[in-house]
Amino acid sequence: MKNKILITIAFFLSLKGLSQTTITNPNDSRVITTGVPFLLIAPDARAAAMGDMGVATSPDAFSQQWNASKYVFSENKSGVAISYTPYLSKLVNDIFLGNVTYFNRLNDNSAFAASFKYFSLGDIEFVQDEFSEALVQRPNEFTVDVSYALRLSDQFGMSVAMRYLQSDLKLNIGDNDTKAASTFGVDISGYYQSEEQAYNDFNGRWRGGFAIQNLGPKFKYDEAGQENFQPTNLRLGLGFDFILDQYNTVGVTAEFSKLLVPTPPLLGFDDTDDDGVQDADEPTYIVSGQDPDVPFLSGVFQSFGDAPGGFKEELQEFTYALGAEYTYQDSFAFRAGYFNEHETKGARKFFALGAGFKYNVINVDLSYLFSASQVQSPLESTLRFSLTFNLGAGTYNEY
Repeated sequence: MKNKILITIAFFLSLKGLSQTTITNPNDSRVITTGVPFLLIAPDARAAAMGDMGVATSPDAFSQQWNASKYVFSENKSGVAISYTPYLSKLVNDIFLGNVTYFNRLNDNSAFAASFKYFSLGDIEFVQDEFSEALVQRPNEFTVDVSYALRLSDQFGMSVAMRYLQSDLKLNIGDNDTKAASTFGVDISGYYQSEEQAYNDFNGRWRGGFAIQNLGPKFKYDEAGQENFQPTNLRLGLGFDFILDQYNTVGVTAEFSKLLVPTPPLLGFDDTDDDGVQDADEPTYIVSGQDPDVPFLSGVFQSFGDAPGGFKEELQEFTYALGAEYTYQDSFAFRAGYFNEHETKGARKFFALGAGFKYNVINVDLSYLFSASQVQSPLESTLRFSLTFNLGAGTYNEY
């Protein structure tokens, strides 16, 4: 009799299990999405050539975009940098990312920087009928950043950056509620650079850095719209310079990063009529994971332990990059890098090459990307260009 009761209970439990249907894709497609993803695009050619890294590389004029605390280790008093990155260049010619950065090392222990980053989605035409004149709009996004860096010791400095962000992506085609979304963000970073040390056959220098970027409130495009997380990002990097002689230096760097944004949970619903379609009276519930609808600061802490796949999936959310840079006589540089993102989290994988040339106070940097993934990169076969004017070059002796 007891066995019959157990069998009956198991039968009804199995029916209940069959009536529950998962409505989201499993781990193979749970990609973390955020608003304003253009903030994660490497804006300068040097960083792009080394696999989209910059938190622990040696200082340059574009340090504002990666780790502003590097400015207090700059050998130059000040500088202006300009970069241009075509986007989806195989399809269109008017989508691009542009950046202008200015920095000034105020004294031995402090530095200031400001930058403007602009992402244009090109011209989009709307035509109601054959008799109407085309309505042309150009969606765009931009940020304005200012930072202050302070040297806390001979080898370590930290910085804070403030950012105003505006995203004007909603197309005004008769909707009076259309408006640009705006918010603010904060970056907190640190940079370590050791003294030059003598080894058996060469001298060397260690570098290390961290940055928490785009830490700020969520935003939305209208009162009833969905709130979007900023791409809050944690970066950690470590590097070493092989100083072979007074003319030749080889720097190698590794960087890890993770989005500090909640992972989408695995969802399901009670399919009471067993038709595989969710009806209005069949509410959604979380099968595995945590509710991602939380304030931005709670989302930062939640992001370290909310993956439905557990610790294994949390590790998959880390990306890594490996980069190398050969410099000859501080006048020519050759760079190479590799970037890897797990297949279940976006599958971005690519190799990059680049070069840099210095003439007097002007630096010219170029980079080129080769996709190594089945998911083609929007920057595939794109030549990126950066130009830097070093003002007061060689004012500080950091090397």
